[in-house]
Amino acid sequence: MSSAAMSLMSPTLSTEAWQARMAASGLHALRDLATAHPFALSVQRFVFLRHGETEGNVLKVFQPEEISLNEHGRAQAEAAASLLREVGIERICASDMQRAWETATIVAGRCDVPPQPDPALRERWFGDWVGTSSANLDWRRDPPGGESLLEFVRRTQRVLEATLSDPAHTLVVAHGGNLYVLAFSLGLEVTQSMIQNATPLAFECIDGRWSVSHVGAETIREPLPARNAGW
Repeated sequence: MSSAAMSLMSPTLSTEAWQARMAASGLHALRDLATAHPFALSVQRFVFLRHGETEGNVLKVFQPEEISLNEHGRAQAEAAASLLREVGIERICASDMQRAWETATIVAGRCDVPPQPDPALRERWFGDWVGTSSANLDWRRDPPGGESLLEFVRRTQRVLEATLSDPAHTLVVAHGGNLYVLAFSLGLEVTQSMIQNATPLAFECIDGRWSVSHVGAETIREPLPARNAGW
């Protein structure tokens, strides 16, 4: 990854602190649902990009669909676009939530590929919690007026399986929750470096085994460990 892109990343936690945060957030419940129905994708490679930073990310609140990137988030998206124009993206599919769509549009301008909006790629809808603090997010809790965890996981799996049935080298621009579902469904773990805003991730399947790397860098993940070895 370029030094410019690295400078836009947030400070990292220790491995122990990251694992503790994952456990407190109830992500094992999301993982259990995703791994119960693993993907059988026809493609062998694709790229995923979480949207750039927003003020909602900074303030740690559940975000409305219309929130835009902040200045830092736009700079992150530009840095990601500079990396992605070198990898031969042929197709861009994006969540139509403003933060993801704006990120996709910035990347599309560099890659000369028109983005395709898909509302099924949206983040989990948190209903009545939108605008309130997400500092103590627990994925196991179902928000009033929002999506249950099961509904979100199944929706995300359906749209990703459909999106990634096209043989074109595809970039998916979406959200952190979608990335958790995607990685767990492929038998991969999620690290803090993967979930950073606007970090382009290259997924590749070799001999039936998926790996993920930062675009322009070395492979960063091994397959998911034994179920009782993690958080």
